[in-house]
Amino acid sequence: MRAIRWYQRTISAHNPPCCKYYPSCSNYALQSFERYGLLRGGLLSLLRLLRCRPWSLGGIDDVPQRFSLFYRFSWSKAHEEPRLTPLVSGEKETA
Repeated sequence: MRAIRWYQRTISAHNPPCCKYYPSCSNYALQSFERYGLLRGGLLSLLRLLRCRPWSLGGIDDVPQRFSLFYRFSWSKAHEEPRLTPLVSGEKETA
């Protein structure tokens, strides 16, 4: 987490915002580490970085409420539809 915060303060702060996702990849990583720990949060962060490519649409991509590497797929029990508005920090989804 220190490395991510260092990146945000030193590298990201001196460049204009260019992330096509909300929250940014570094904020997503911090949230996933806080919610799921180093291993699970690291896997979610890695998958997010792999989704961040020139031909992706971007948009709102919150950390999933329930851990699953497949939460993007409709067949997954942890499936979450993409949002139009971001979750407020600490807010839980109502089902």
